[in-house]
Amino acid sequence: MPAMATMLVTGGAGFIGANFVHYTARNHPEYDVVVLDALTYAGNRSSLAPVSEAIRFVHGDICDERLVDRLVADSDVVVHFAAESHVDNSLSDPRPFVRTNLVGTFTLLEAVRRHGVRFHHISSDEVFGDLALGSAARFTERTAYDPSSPYSATKAGSDLLVRAWVRSYGVRATLSNCANNYGPYQHVEKFIPRQITNIMLADRPKLYGSGANVREWTHVDDHNEAVHRIIRDGRLGETYLIGSGDERSNVEILELILDLMGQPATGYDRVDDRPGHDLRYANDSTKIRNELGWRPRFADVRAGLATVVDWYLHNDWWWKPQKAAAEARYREIGR
Repeated sequence: MPAMATMLVTGGAGFIGANFVHYTARNHPEYDVVVLDALTYAGNRSSLAPVSEAIRFVHGDICDERLVDRLVADSDVVVHFAAESHVDNSLSDPRPFVRTNLVGTFTLLEAVRRHGVRFHHISSDEVFGDLALGSAARFTERTAYDPSSPYSATKAGSDLLVRAWVRSYGVRATLSNCANNYGPYQHVEKFIPRQITNIMLADRPKLYGSGANVREWTHVDDHNEAVHRIIRDGRLGETYLIGSGDERSNVEILELILDLMGQPATGYDRVDDRPGHDLRYANDSTKIRNELGWRPRFADVRAGLATVVDWYLHNDWWWKPQKAAAEARYREIGR
């Protein structure tokens, strides 16, 4: 790449994408960053306010072929975060997930193929389905796909499109599948910020079912450092799994949040579980650790969560405008 390269970040006003833009602005001044985001309900322009002078923002849709072609033609690397990503929403209306996650990824792949631009595709460990509770098994780069929701099925499909464009057309691409992320600027509909903000508003947190479902929780900055390592040093055509190694059940995470916020461990309500709720996710991140030397800074989720609780406590200007609408949607589905 040239000494100063243009990086196009799709979905850069969403949770992980916005944090990636912040991380890039802080740590990688060699990039001119252009953000493309449709600003659907999960995209928030205010998430980019602290770096607005350091980036260029384009309001647009990744399915818009002309716009995507123009932006890709002027880029040296494309980092593709844009996706519909909420499992509950995919169960009630899968259509936007098919359009954005499949058609949008196809549109980007065709553009990078035309212009010979480096491409990195962000995906989820949910494409692998789930693992048994209490087992020692972990997902690897060779685990067969077994998605269980319209969201994870469309993400699995987008991964396969990238792999096919690498093999069939020689597109210079890498992929990464990450464990559950947590951090600043995460929409209050998501598990961790929902609990934190409920407590702040003196509303009891909500736990799906028994809360036994287990996730490997990775701080968003650790994830984004891993992505930069892959872009710089990753082998083209390869997939890398990213994860902190710290697995916690949902009830453990909720009780940890309650403890960090000075609340009793029993201070929450249970609600009906999500249909088809995956039991456990865990990634074997040996490949990226050994090949690229990546290590998570927040290997202990408690330390990472403490910083996130502090962020939400001091940034209600960002999350309060979303809160009422998010809770109204949950009431509609009884959760």
